[in-house]
Amino acid sequence: MAELRVPKLNNNDTEYMIVEWLVPDGAEVHEDDAVVLVETSKATEELPADTTGVLRHAMKAGAWCRPDEVIATIGLDAPVPTPTTVDVLPAPAVPSVGAPSGGDEVGGPLVTAPAQVLIDQHGITPEQVASLGVHLVRRADVERLLTQEDRRELPRVQRAVARAVELSHQTIPAAYVAVRMNLTPALERARALTREVRRPVGVAEIFVQAVAGLHGEFPLFFARLDGSHAVLSTTPDIGVTVDLGEGLYVPVVHDAAGRTLKDLAGTLMKHRLAATTGDFKEADLTGANFVVTLHTEGEVEMAIPFVFPGTAGALAVTSPADGTPALIGLAYDHRLINGRDASLFLAALRTAVTGWTGGTLA
Repeated sequence: MAELRVPKLNNNDTEYMIVEWLVPDGAEVHEDDAVVLVETSKATEELPADTTGVLRHAMKAGAWCRPDEVIATIGLDAPVPTPTTVDVLPAPAVPSVGAPSGGDEVGGPLVTAPAQVLIDQHGITPEQVASLGVHLVRRADVERLLTQEDRRELPRVQRAVARAVELSHQTIPAAYVAVRMNLTPALERARALTREVRRPVGVAEIFVQAVAGLHGEFPLFFARLDGSHAVLSTTPDIGVTVDLGEGLYVPVVHDAAGRTLKDLAGTLMKHRLAATTGDFKEADLTGANFVVTLHTEGEVEMAIPFVFPGTAGALAVTSPADGTPALIGLAYDHRLINGRDASLFLAALRTAVTGWTGGTLA
């Protein structure tokens, strides 16, 4: 009998929610069939079966699960396991929805542990819980109730950003340095390349390609810290910030140095389109070892990014509209990188950008 375990989907979450079983309990599944929908703080991910057999749910939809936890079994004739009531607590008795004042009280809905924490924090009454009209009260239901009470709940994506920022400031001793770069020649070349590759080429493509080209010369800028060791990466996997008003996403261009400019431009365009709907897969948003943050709206002159957990540096790219030199800043993990190396990195980057020709097109 095989066990379906929850993989580690991202570094920011310690638990995920089982949103929906895509295959009923007791149904036959085949290897690689999508069987369950799991929600993280960033995205919703389908988990596949890793073998063929009869699927038996070990947890109900709505339950919280942790990485490597067994949520189902797959076998030829597996007994039905008792569903785990993970993080589900009985709520205090509340009046049934629509019951007349002074009438008999009945048992209230079930309340998940995360929802109960939020209820306690905000002093929400049993009557308000009952007004939701649901049998299982989840954290999202309580958040909806708070929103109705003139509270503005942060979007899911922004909550993930908030956790990353908090973790970064708590654990990463960051430093910052900046240089000015004349981007005019590179941008003129980018406009010409846009016509050649028939995809938008701009500052994002310029800097992703230029940063990726420095991977071999500056390996620590793409490393991660593990105790007293720097773990070097084999490829530059570069995250690029995308914020179109629906929340900040940081999709990743994996092995950016091995891509042609046409492929690079196509990948970034795909990520921009996905950001309009939040239609990302977890793999699109994980694995970065360096981040390029774009600050090209509103004639921004300077930006200081935070160092994303799991990376060694973040490059802030501005692009003044009047053609004056742009101030390009680098925030870096001072445990891995010293100021001299940061200055040398930016000097090499400036040389790459100001002499940028677009590299291999196809």
